[in-house]
Amino acid sequence: MPQFRISEVARLLGVSDDTVRRMVDQGTLPVRRDESNRRVVDGEALAAFTREHARAVPDPSDVHRSARNRFVGLVTHVVQDTVMAQVEIQCGPHRVVSLMSSEAVRELDLRPGVLAVAVVKSTNVVVETPQRLPLHRSDAPD
Repeated sequence: MPQFRISEVARLLGVSDDTVRRMVDQGTLPVRRDESNRRVVDGEALAAFTREHARAVPDPSDVHRSARNRFVGLVTHVVQDTVMAQVEIQCGPHRVVSLMSSEAVRELDLRPGVLAVAVVKSTNVVVETPQRLPLHRSDAPD
């Protein structure tokens, strides 16, 4: 079972090491000691925690769709020519890039600072698993 050190959990959650330690102390995140006596969080427990505590930005549209992958964010960059455009949306920590017609950009008035929802419907999603996530900066005990 994968296990993550306190510093790795902090980087995955986008919080400080101290915040993760407080979660551990409050019993929010279960930890155990690894063979080096460092505190580690079991990967399955961390996955359950992230699912339970995930907070998406509320979708401002009142539209029902079959697509479940909806990312609310702000348009940060638009590049367009006469026919096609590239639109970048920052959705929390995720940068979503869409290629669309320039006509659609004009109709939706997409420009930096505009609130937008990126809807992704795809049957082809590539999933990769690295040998070891390079999340920690040192081998100091947690």
